[in-house]
Amino acid sequence: MTTLRPTSAAVHYRIDPAARHEHLYRVLLTVHNPAAQQELSLPVWIPGSYLVREFAKNLHMRGASQDGQPVELRQLDKCSWRAGCAAGRPLTVSYEVAAYDTSVRTAWLDTQRGFFNGTSVCLRVHGQEDEAHDLEIERPRELTGWSLATGLSPHRVARSGFGSYRARNYDELVDCPVEMGPFWSIRFTACNVPHRLVVAGAAPSFDSQRLVRDVRRICEEAIRLWHGDGRPPFDSYVFLLNVVNDGYGGLEHRNSTALICSRRDLPRLGEEAPSEGYQSLLGLFSHEYFHTWNVKRLRPAQFARYDYARENYTRLLWFFEGFTSYYDDLLLRRAGLLDHASYLRVLAKTINQVLQTPGRFVQSVAEASFDAWVKYYRQDENTPNATVSYYTKGALVGLCLDLALRRGGHTTLDDVMRALWQRTQGGPMDEGELLQVLHALTGRSWAGEIGAWVHGTQELPLAELLAAHGIALVQQPPALAQRLGLRASEAAGSVHIKSVLRGGAAEAAGFMAGDEWLGIETPGEAWRVQQLDDVLLYADPQQPCTALVARDRRLLRLALDVPPGGPGADTVRLDVADAGLAQRWLGA
Repeated sequence: MTTLRPTSAAVHYRIDPAARHEHLYRVLLTVHNPAAQQELSLPVWIPGSYLVREFAKNLHMRGASQDGQPVELRQLDKCSWRAGCAAGRPLTVSYEVAAYDTSVRTAWLDTQRGFFNGTSVCLRVHGQEDEAHDLEIERPRELTGWSLATGLSPHRVARSGFGSYRARNYDELVDCPVEMGPFWSIRFTACNVPHRLVVAGAAPSFDSQRLVRDVRRICEEAIRLWHGDGRPPFDSYVFLLNVVNDGYGGLEHRNSTALICSRRDLPRLGEEAPSEGYQSLLGLFSHEYFHTWNVKRLRPAQFARYDYARENYTRLLWFFEGFTSYYDDLLLRRAGLLDHASYLRVLAKTINQVLQTPGRFVQSVAEASFDAWVKYYRQDENTPNATVSYYTKGALVGLCLDLALRRGGHTTLDDVMRALWQRTQGGPMDEGELLQVLHALTGRSWAGEIGAWVHGTQELPLAELLAAHGIALVQQPPALAQRLGLRASEAAGSVHIKSVLRGGAAEAAGFMAGDEWLGIETPGEAWRVQQLDDVLLYADPQQPCTALVARDRRLLRLALDVPPGGPGADTVRLDVADAGLAQRWLGA
């Protein structure tokens, strides 16, 4: 056993994962010095994922006691309770948490694996958030072969990782997810800082050494960007990767990240060229690692102290998520994990996603940041027409700012990020501080660009800025769905309309989200449509046709003009026009 800091923390959680068949974590909370009528609550959201998720729906209270006698637990609202206890004597609260969520946001427990975030499992003791918290996780005897990994500091921990961990406060406690199971794990250093990579659920073909080598290069590139030869703001770092049949995503934390990917996306033994899925996975590693600086420490002033009971609003997600999205693949290029052509393909995909979203003319990226709680995480049929992503457009704002800075002199967005870090001492910031840093580095105001690109809805000057750095933006023929102005899914020989884009041919014809496109009629003939490309096979581009659709079991005939092919303003590719200029940017 490793023993550190033997004194007891003010708040102690003992978590028992034995009820794996019931998918329940059993929790015993001890508050050593409670207030009279102590209040407790469970967060309704988890930082980094901007949606009220109501984690208390999975919690079942079993009871509370003090001095061996039961005390009343009264529920105050959807996520809060009051214990009818006296002050100053230890209070114990017993409860269970159902763990059925395979995502990186909540909690999971079965016979093969356990995982949880503290926001889903650890009640907040009101008034004691700034006190030390202990998290003790038992390993039942039947869990042979299981290990535990977390970014929390060990207190009394066995070699397997099970035992007691110490957090300085509640924020730190719930910002360090826990992974349990018979996972694969390796330790490595990046810029002399210890890192650990944990992988659960990988197939036997998994090329672990390649993943470790590539992730190390990403970490070193990020650390050098922020600190040069200096040290990062953490003593160690843990990657927790859960591998499933089909999944993708990640959630950042202060010295760790929880990731999920598909088995087919892992690098495979004997495979020389990286797959597109593996490149996306490396981009995910890069994105979440970059967040260690940009949003976990350098973060919106509104997030200086999280309010776990309600939404926390900011208009700056375009900076914290968008700029991180700009850097995630750019760091892969700098680390040699993408070549110029591959990087430009990825960047063109981001550009096309924004260009093919009519909502960019409706909602600014600052408004999208503020509306994340009700729009980004609650997308529906009208989302493309009414909103823009603060991830993708925010990344393009970062691109434009970087290219504009480079064109204007020797300043880059790298310099801006480092200067912001130094100015705020790695702490909260607002948009005004970004503008002040830009002015200090360049000698001029950037309020016009930020106003237009961030708070306005006009097009970004992508072609002009890319051309100044040796990259040509070339218009391409759009796919049929984009020509028609719709988004559709194809399955089992049917075409289902998911969204109808504003101002397109499908909208003019009267298509609606939810329609099933059955066929088309041309003069004298009718044809069954089983995939979207069948429309081009059967339709005469010189004549209008009639679309046959089913809506609520009613058959409708919609007059449709299929737009002609050819290059369009909403589909582009990026080509290197001047290799020397491109190298100064992409090889930085």
